[in-house]
Amino acid sequence: MNRNAIFGAAALVALAAVLAVAFWPAADVPATAKASTARYTVRLSVDDPRSGPNSIGLEVTDPDGGPAAPQEVTVEPVMPQMGHAYPPVTATAEGPGRFRAAATDLPMAGAWQITVSLRDAGGVDQVVLPLLVK
Repeated sequence: MNRNAIFGAAALVALAAVLAVAFWPAADVPATAKASTARYTVRLSVDDPRSGPNSIGLEVTDPDGGPAAPQEVTVEPVMPQMGHAYPPVTATAEGPGRFRAAATDLPMAGAWQITVSLRDAGGVDQVVLPLLVK
């Protein structure tokens, strides 16, 4: 083998190693987002947002930072770039100020907007939170 062939093979191996590291899948990282209205602050979390059914966790607090207790909490996923909108999913209470919208369908990877509606005797508050799905 001549010197140019050895150098070329070494360069290809180095390039393959760099590309493997650069494009290696990242560890599953929870996605979080937070938004507020005058009466509520909503923190959304999804453990590993992927195409298909997802479990969306919500932490809802009042202006003083304490757990809030709206009568009904729903999430409505929308993907504006593709014109997708799905029916609202009612979240169930898991504890003071904690709700979960299980099996929320996000059928496509990309940028989604999750509208969270909070209903109580004073009316309905809404926040829109971004969620990137793999």
